Amino acid sequence: MRVSEAMTREVKICTPGQPIREAARTMAAIDAGALPVGENDRLIGMITDRDIAVRGVAQGHGPETSVRDLMSEGLICVRDNDDVAEVASRMADSQVRRLPVIDSDDKLCGIVSLGDLSRQTKDQLASEALEGVSQPGGDHRQSAL
Repeated sequence: MRVSEAMTREVKICTPGQPIREAARTMAAIDAGALPVGENDRLIGMITDRDIAVRGVAQGHGPETSVRDLMSEGLICVRDNDDVAEVASRMADSQVRRLPVIDSDDKLCGIVSLGDLSRQTKDQLASEALEGVSQPGGDHRQSAL
């Protein structure tokens, strides 16, 4: 199965200059834990509810702090024609719960999450990815920045 068959296509995007309050409101409205960050028609980062809580609130940043100040850069992306088994393995190895999906023109066309894999596949892909994501540590640990 290809990622394009499992991903979520309707993706809200925020801008780096938006306050985290707006990003959090958007996440709440669409029931999502992350938003891609776009600038000049390019994907430049991701902001998650965890970024806002751990990098933001826990370190004393207020609701008007810009998304740019708390977003994660250095994104790992997958292609819309990638195999979901490879994507699940990449999620596990990278310890991330969701990945932006780009098309052949490097444009954002969706997001694939552990939930998407769980709903769309009948095998153990999501379980294996979750096991890897749940291991302590990794590049995305939220300790002191």
